[in-house]
Amino acid sequence: MPSHEERLFAAAIYAISFFTVFIGPLVIWLVKKDHSGYIDYHGREYFNFLISYAVYSFISGLLTVILIGMFLLPIVAVMAVVFTVMGAIKAYEGEQYRIPFIFRIL
Repeated sequence: MPSHEERLFAAAIYAISFFTVFIGPLVIWLVKKDHSGYIDYHGREYFNFLISYAVYSFISGLLTVILIGMFLLPIVAVMAVVFTVMGAIKAYEGEQYRIPFIFRIL
């Protein structure tokens, strides 16, 4: 079981992303990843999530030309918020949550 501090930093990676999408989680991850495998796992999971949903948003944006994207963009946005909140909760509970529908690049 990860320590309280590790769980707090892992949850902070997700939570701070609502204010600074890239910089805040990156700083936490880079500073703490060598100290804890748990924080490293959640940092990699978040950035894989960020890359995947950026791709999904871009494709949905392109598909607005044929009107499909008008339905997909809100769905992608809601899923991004829901999975970010779930990631923060699961990280704080001490679980290694795997966000669905993401590319595992990192």
